[in-house]
Amino acid sequence: MRRLRRVKVIATLGPASIDKAIVTGLVKAGADVFRINMSHTDHAGLRAYVRMIREIESELRRALGVLVDLQGPKLRIGAFAEGSVHLRKGDCFVLDSDARPGDVTRVQLPHPEILAALKVNDTILIDDGKVRLHVVETSADSASAIVDVAGRVSNRKGVSLPDTEILITSMTAKDRADLDTALDEGVDWVAISFVQRPEDVIEVKKITQGRALVMAKIEKPQAISRLEEVIEVADALMVARGDLGVEVPLEKVPGLQKRINRNARRLGKPVVVATQMLESMILSPLPTRAEVSDVATAVFEGADAVMLSAESAAGQYPQEAVATMSRIAEEVETDTVYRSIINAQRAEAPNPTSADAIAVAARDVAQTLHCKAIIAWTSSGATALRIARERPASPILALTPKRDTARRLALVWGVHALETRDAIDIEDMVSRACEHSVSEGFGKSGDRVIIVAGMPFGSPGATNMIRIAHLG
Repeated sequence: MRRLRRVKVIATLGPASIDKAIVTGLVKAGADVFRINMSHTDHAGLRAYVRMIREIESELRRALGVLVDLQGPKLRIGAFAEGSVHLRKGDCFVLDSDARPGDVTRVQLPHPEILAALKVNDTILIDDGKVRLHVVETSADSASAIVDVAGRVSNRKGVSLPDTEILITSMTAKDRADLDTALDEGVDWVAISFVQRPEDVIEVKKITQGRALVMAKIEKPQAISRLEEVIEVADALMVARGDLGVEVPLEKVPGLQKRINRNARRLGKPVVVATQMLESMILSPLPTRAEVSDVATAVFEGADAVMLSAESAAGQYPQEAVATMSRIAEEVETDTVYRSIINAQRAEAPNPTSADAIAVAARDVAQTLHCKAIIAWTSSGATALRIARERPASPILALTPKRDTARRLALVWGVHALETRDAIDIEDMVSRACEHSVSEGFGKSGDRVIIVAGMPFGSPGATNMIRIAHLG
């Protein structure tokens, strides 16, 4: 089941994809990683999804990644006596700690940490930005604001604060319980919602202790302002364009997407582009032309993965959505300008190591000799990640003795990961690399491949050897 594209496809599971036959169809249509959204999944559902994915993985003999997306802190207003109110432009509206039902003049904001953090002129967005206010006065238990964009506000609508750094962790009690369950089930990736600072990522990594890799979702301006620091500590990034597009002006999102993608690639961290990629396919078997261009843009940028949300979780055409995304990616990657765009985005790794130099050399030698594949023997996955960072023209075959590593690499650009016993010596390394290249469809007798490994074998982080081999 080798893919003919480099970018990976992530499909979110939900009511439309709860059946094993459907999920198997999603893999065959092109899904490489499955996202489980804990905003809509309980622990029993999480366990059932993971068990089903592992069964499909065994049957299809292909490493599949599992990404658990933690809900994060959901900030909401309280309730109104009449269920809703209409706020007019210029009105003064108070958010306070009073638990009584609200009216057209006030409503409860049951988050004392927000009331403590709000400052004069801070923006308050309600219901995904449909209503906008700015703060004119604050106290310990209330904030008075003027309505800038009018609209109807109803019970328990969400609140966004693009100008305010809230001094609370991005991990709630629910997130901690969900994370513990996810780790017990052996998931591969954990995504953190509403990251504001690198400490949010570090907190989760202290809990995971390497049992899963940690992905930071970039959806708040505070994370953008400390982007380099967040990328440094995260294992991967997600451009979560839904909430990001609420908290920053929509016209800034495309530029931020490019900035996140390029900065993360420079540091060798995978990037996922997500939200509304094929939104119309929730109800239609065909996407809009604009959606096709949106997916294509992410592929041209060299993103590691593109993600489907409601399209595969709750839509009427989940398999068609995955197949469509896969076809778009394949077509883009065969376009005559694709390679020149990918090459133009190359940047030297900061503080390059000898392993980085080996990865660059493997890319250049493979290109010069038109090698059919770059084969990376890797225990932790770091060697494959370094090579993927270089976006070589040749596909990457990662051979690893660790099943967890193969599953994690399912998210990474250009990598086809295969679990196999570790090499015992150079002859075994070359022989089995060539055998797997042929059996996995990367080449035929007489073709050349590049083999990258570390000596001594089985020592993580010791990438120090490159070898050219002919397939027998």
